[in-house]
Amino acid sequence: MSTEQRLLDTEPVPEAVPGPDQAAKETLEDYTLRFAPRSYRRWSPMVVATTALGGIAYMADFSIGAGIGLAHGTGNALLAIAVAAVVIFVTGFPLAYYGARYNIDLDLITRGSGFGYFGSVLTSVIFASFTFIFFALEGSIMAQGLELGLGMPLWLGYLVSTLMVIPLVIYGMKALSKLQVWTTPIWLLLMVGPLVYLVAADPGTVDRFLGYAGTDGDGGVDSASVLLGAGVCLSLIAQIGEQIDYLRFMPPKTGENKRSWWAAVVMAGPGWVVLGALKQAIGVFLAVYILAEVGPAAAPEPIQQFKGAFDAMMPSWLVVPLAVVLVVISQIKINVTNAYSGSLAWTNSFTRVTGRYPGRMVFVLVNLGFALALMEADMFSFLNSLLGFYSNCAIAWVVTVATDIMVNKYLLKLSPHAPEFRRGMLHAVNPVGVVAFVAASGLSIAMYFHALGDALQPYSPVAAAVIAFVLTPLMAIATKGRYYLRRTDDGIDEPLLDTDGNPSAATYRCHVCRQEFERPDVTACHAHDAVVCSLCLSTDRVGDHVLPATPAAG
Repeated sequence: MSTEQRLLDTEPVPEAVPGPDQAAKETLEDYTLRFAPRSYRRWSPMVVATTALGGIAYMADFSIGAGIGLAHGTGNALLAIAVAAVVIFVTGFPLAYYGARYNIDLDLITRGSGFGYFGSVLTSVIFASFTFIFFALEGSIMAQGLELGLGMPLWLGYLVSTLMVIPLVIYGMKALSKLQVWTTPIWLLLMVGPLVYLVAADPGTVDRFLGYAGTDGDGGVDSASVLLGAGVCLSLIAQIGEQIDYLRFMPPKTGENKRSWWAAVVMAGPGWVVLGALKQAIGVFLAVYILAEVGPAAAPEPIQQFKGAFDAMMPSWLVVPLAVVLVVISQIKINVTNAYSGSLAWTNSFTRVTGRYPGRMVFVLVNLGFALALMEADMFSFLNSLLGFYSNCAIAWVVTVATDIMVNKYLLKLSPHAPEFRRGMLHAVNPVGVVAFVAASGLSIAMYFHALGDALQPYSPVAAAVIAFVLTPLMAIATKGRYYLRRTDDGIDEPLLDTDGNPSAATYRCHVCRQEFERPDVTACHAHDAVVCSLCLSTDRVGDHVLPATPAAG
């Protein structure tokens, strides 16, 4: 069995689960809405890292890099890509560490890192938006491939690329994981082979690439162009959320595995951006290479980029089929993940706000509906504008959470060191993260839309990062950290962490759903002199199982 298949296969679902059985059955499969228990985390650090990096096969990087390069020139594009990569790496590191160390996803990290139990609904919606925006982008690329290879109209290609994902999300994760493992070597060969061939066969392509000035530039380096390009690249900053979806399955960190553990966290966490930046740079190279042949409108399309590259190195009858195979396989691999992760983000938000769990398939369809609407509206034609706007929100969120971990937890020690995500333990809203996020995203979006003048518009992503970085610790100091914890004691004597600082593996039975859960996923229920799991707390609309606040916690 492949490593990805083992990670994506679901746990056996209990035949009878009293209480909120639908929620328990659907979330026990991968623990996405809750802590991932040690009993489920059977894989070595390197297996987890390899699996996490297996999903970075999407084609959007080529389009993003090409769009920046064509507009601003190669020099500005490469600098923009590098600036964005550094920001993504630095902010992604603490998030990846917390996800791997404490075995929770990015939403659960956000709850206890400045936002509160309901406050993090804001960021869940941001992440859900990330998934359907990039589903639409990848679906558009796939439709372009179907149009070139099969003559299928774009509107129909959009529909096909959306509908074909539904059965895969419901039934096909095992089949998809096999497909990912089998096709990764082919994908790498098809991606890297043309680049190596073009450089070796015609070294002049490198000179033309490096000398390209762009439609809006004069060949020189311009700070406004670099920052505008970096803003587009930074729209991918939320990708760390999907990386953490795998990293939360890391084994406990011990003295024996600490080197491989750290290597895996760095490589599969913030390290994903290294491959992403390389793909963006390749996108610029291929767009410049085919520009004279296809024109600036088609040059950012990956199907055209690889068709042009294949054209130089193989028989004409093989060019289009190979280009279509590369694009279609890439889109299928990533868009099942986008649809799945998006549905979980919507479900997470809906369950917390309403206390009801309607089933994940409802939100699969919701997410796909949003994506299809964007595709049919021809979002590909205004891709850079859409991503530039979105990046302001994504940057504000990720920088706020990363700053809370790095500064408020470790330097100021105003934020609790160990993450907390359970209802009853957290305040509904923590002004530290919410205020910093709203101010950073609001002001940067105003700048992006020229509300503060044309001169400041390119600096909106910088403003989002700086405001979030400054306001997060200032709000923690102003509130003296009072709004992080509603309670400091969850009513259970067993410590949350073992002697190595890893989440405890001691198990307890939830008296509502009758399932066994490990120590970090439960709290005491004073009303019934029992223990209740985090998900049953989320679906408790009356509040019978929620612990009362304690004055000492603020």
